[in-house]
Amino acid sequence: MAHEAPQTESHRESHSQFALLRQRRFAPYFVVQLLGAFNDNVFRQAIIGLLGYLAISPEQRGLYAQLAPAIFILPYFLFSATAGQFAEKLEKARLIRITTAMEIAIMSLAAVGFWRQDMTVLLVALFATGVQSTLFGPVKYSILPSVLRPEELTGGNGLVEMGTSIAILVGMIVGGLVFAVAGANGPVVAGAVVVALAIAGNVVSRLIPPVAPGAPDLRIAWNPVPESLRIWRLARKQLAVRNGVLGVSWFWFVGTVLTGNLPAYAELHLGGSQTLYVFALAVFSIGVGVGSLLCEKLSGRTVEIGLVPLGAFGISAFLFDLYFARPGGALASGLDVAGFLSQPGSTRIVVDLAGIGLFAGFFVVPLFALIQSRTPRSELSRVIAGMNIQNAVFIVLAAGLGIAVQRVLGWSIPQVLLALAIANTLVALWIFTIVPEFLMRFLSWLLVRTLYRLRLHGIERHVPDEGAALLVCNHVSYMDALILAATIPRPVRFVMYYRIFNIPVMRWIFRTAKAIPIAGAREDPALMQDAFDAIDAALAEGEIVGIFPEGALTKDGQIAPFKGGVERILQRAAERGQAVPVVPMALRGMWASMWSRRSTSAEGGRLGRMRVPRRFRARVEVAALAPVDGRVATAESLEAQVRALRGDAA
Repeated sequence: MAHEAPQTESHRESHSQFALLRQRRFAPYFVVQLLGAFNDNVFRQAIIGLLGYLAISPEQRGLYAQLAPAIFILPYFLFSATAGQFAEKLEKARLIRITTAMEIAIMSLAAVGFWRQDMTVLLVALFATGVQSTLFGPVKYSILPSVLRPEELTGGNGLVEMGTSIAILVGMIVGGLVFAVAGANGPVVAGAVVVALAIAGNVVSRLIPPVAPGAPDLRIAWNPVPESLRIWRLARKQLAVRNGVLGVSWFWFVGTVLTGNLPAYAELHLGGSQTLYVFALAVFSIGVGVGSLLCEKLSGRTVEIGLVPLGAFGISAFLFDLYFARPGGALASGLDVAGFLSQPGSTRIVVDLAGIGLFAGFFVVPLFALIQSRTPRSELSRVIAGMNIQNAVFIVLAAGLGIAVQRVLGWSIPQVLLALAIANTLVALWIFTIVPEFLMRFLSWLLVRTLYRLRLHGIERHVPDEGAALLVCNHVSYMDALILAATIPRPVRFVMYYRIFNIPVMRWIFRTAKAIPIAGAREDPALMQDAFDAIDAALAEGEIVGIFPEGALTKDGQIAPFKGGVERILQRAAERGQAVPVVPMALRGMWASMWSRRSTSAEGGRLGRMRVPRRFRARVEVAALAPVDGRVATAESLEAQVRALRGDAA
């Protein structure tokens, strides 16, 4: 059943993701993962600072710059499969405490390396940091569905992505400043800082409440090669999840190409120094953070994968514009941030970098929420581990291709960005072609959010988080199914009159959403029987089915008597031994909207109503009551509950 929320109904309506930061079920975990990302980047940047402090030659520093990422990412290939199994088998808060304790030991070794100014020790510590990150990765994302309600997944993931992107940026800045500020004491300060951050993470991790393991009886398979293949296949079982994982990996590919080229881009094409590179990275990172946070508002607190196409094409649009904004070399050299901002075209470049980050947030946050919501809890950690292996492959591929096209083909960085924009567009089109649910959700999200202002009552509390359920609702307009789909976190199989199902353009959306067309017994008895068979099969598979028991759109704004089809559905389920909960729902305010059958005499038809401002972006409320036991529910009793729930707000 759905989680019971501690907030009152009014609190729930005004709830935002930031409220999670005050709750123990989320806040300590959020701080721990933020401190981990921050410390990793302080450590890695401080090593670069040590190289400068030791006056190491530019060639040797360049060698480290190429070697260090490989050392850090190697453990993802070697140990992700094992990490996913541990995250599945162990109690999750305990595993987080173990990984943060590992971090203390690793950073203590790193401190010795800083104090002795020994690069060999530091590189060993860097490899160990990669191992610790590999072990933490699966639990970082698999814990969220266990501590958050389904309607909080998007907001929670948005906070995590925002925190991670900002922590990486600030960590790089702090790590780079250690030696500049501390001077001769830089090695001592660097070691002390990374150890202190590791200890802080472990202390906070002890505040995380216990979280049950996904598969406590899982037997650990230690051979990484066959287990890596096994978890990779696990991540590909379900088409939407498989392509969600592919989308996240592509996000890392795009991010690696962009951020990997930013230092040289800032110098060669923006005319700046290291300071300008940090500024450009900050603009991009802040854009990612803002986009991640906006996902909850834009999605209406559901897992809205319709934002993914918006994010993908937004990334491409700003990448294209970034190429045209500065396709050639810098207009000047040695510029600081203020000097760059005073140059012609600088504002456009800043907007492009921020826009790429903003839409990257729109792209990746719903994908994480999709993977978490569609994957069984007993498999999620291993799926995340499989995703991490694939992410590592894409990161290495991005770095290799970036180097190859510049050194072998002689491409400039703007040309690389142009190629990235083209590739991103093609990959997005390919993903949305093979999984039309992404594009379908985008179109339905765009329609609903453009035409209506939605307010929800009881949806997140009463619609079950998992398992079969039957939703019954009054039927007012042609948009009813899309509105309900946009407000319910789980996919819903709607049963709809076949003439509505066959409306041009909308037919593709309904078919992609696996809606079930139905006809009256007199019109097409075979289609009617097929519909009941499809409903029964969907409920048997644990899906949610939505029906409009009136059987037709209301002609006068009033609720018509519920037909007996709802009882037939429940009876068939009972005969199979399945007790299906029934959730009464009601649409309020739809009768006044442009797509209802409201009498046209006063306002000159539907087009007339469309010209009335209050009809556009109409305020619509969607309400739900507690589920009713399907073994005792009747058409008459459900009709009475829907009538009472709707009240006078037709």
